[in-house]
Amino acid sequence: MATPTPGAFQRDTIDDVDLAKYDALGAEWWNPQGPMAPLHKFNPVRVAYIRDLLAGKTPASTDTPLAGQRILDIGSGGGILSESLARLGASMVGIDPAPNNIAVAARHAATENLAIDYRCTTVETLAQESQKFDAVLVMEVVEHVRDVPGFLRDAASLVRPGGLIVGATLNRTLKSYALAIVGAEYVLGWLPRGTHNWQQFVTPAEFKGHFRRAGLTQVAEAGVTYNPLTARWALSRDMGVNYMVAARRPA
Repeated sequence: MATPTPGAFQRDTIDDVDLAKYDALGAEWWNPQGPMAPLHKFNPVRVAYIRDLLAGKTPASTDTPLAGQRILDIGSGGGILSESLARLGASMVGIDPAPNNIAVAARHAATENLAIDYRCTTVETLAQESQKFDAVLVMEVVEHVRDVPGFLRDAASLVRPGGLIVGATLNRTLKSYALAIVGAEYVLGWLPRGTHNWQQFVTPAEFKGHFRRAGLTQVAEAGVTYNPLTARWALSRDMGVNYMVAARRPA
C-alpha cells in the first residue's frame, strides 16, 4: 500500500512545534527508562480499558480477544500502543504525521514479528479516503493538536456504524497544572520541560461535546490516577488530571 505524503490533504490541526518534539525522540520511544517512561507505565491501563470495551471482560479468546477488530491508532508515535493491541489479535493501522516516528515504529514492529500497517499521514487525509474502523483511538494526542474540534470531527468520521472511538487526555484544571506540568515536568522530571501546554488540555465536557456533535453516543468514562507507593497507574473516579472517554456510533 502506498504511503500518503504527510499532510497531503491539510495540516490545519497539527501543532508543528509539538510534532518536532516527538519526531526527534527516535529510538527513545522504546527506552522504558527514557523520556517516554511515563507512557510505558501508563500503557497497561489504557490497553486493558480498550480491550474490555471492545471484547468485554470475559472475551471468547483470552490470548487474542481483539481478533477480527480493525483498529486505527491516531498519533501512534513509536508504536507502544499499537504493538500491545496487535499482540491481542487486533488488525492495527497506526498513523502519525512525523516520519521519524513511523520509521521507528515500523522497525520495532518488524523486530517483534508484528504485522502493523504504519502510515505517515494525517487524520484529515485518511478521512478523505472514507475508510472505516471498528475502533478509532485518540490516546494522548488531542492535547497536542491546534484544532481539536476539527481533529475529532475527522477522527469520528472514521468510525464504522456500531464502532467505538476511545480517547485519553489531560483535563484542564488547576490540579492538572500542578501535577502534570509543575510536578511531572519541573519537579520530578518525569517528562521533558515543555512537553505539555496547559491551555491545550481538554475538559471531559468538551471532549464529550465533540463526540456528540459528531453523532456519537458516550458509553464510558474513567479517570486514571498514579499511585507513587506502587509506581502504577489505575482506573479511578477522579478525572481531575488524566482521564479516558469512549463513544459509539449508532449501528
